Amino acid sequence: MMMFIGEYQHNLDEKGRLAIPAKFRGQLSEGAVVTKGLDNCLSLFTKEGWEFEAERLMALPLTQAKARAYARFMLASAFPVEIDKQGRVNVPLSLRDYAGIMGSTVVTGLGDHVEIWAPVAWEEYKSHIEKDSVNIAEELGI
Repeated sequence: MMMFIGEYQHNLDEKGRLAIPAKFRGQLSEGAVVTKGLDNCLSLFTKEGWEFEAERLMALPLTQAKARAYARFMLASAFPVEIDKQGRVNVPLSLRDYAGIMGSTVVTGLGDHVEIWAPVAWEEYKSHIEKDSVNIAEELGI
């Protein structure tokens, strides 16, 4: 089973290419999809992982406005990407703008996919979650 874990600092070059952490490249070598993620980050899925996610999104009831909105949010912003010989993917400008990514990034593993964050947004999010981790665990029954 493929699993993405860890936190890495990487830079976006002037052409919008992001170096993928070496530990993630093998899992993404068959192609990937990048899309908007929750909490103003980007989500990067393996090709297979994206197919599963897209099927799940397409199974949502179109009669419910929130289901349509979420499916549109994820599917309309999705772009297929390939890893080049230097281990980089091209992140579309619209997605960079959404996540506020300009140069440096934080690339995190989230099990079945990768998240790409603007460093300031990641630190703010992480600080909040770390302070509230006990309450979150209790609410989830962990």
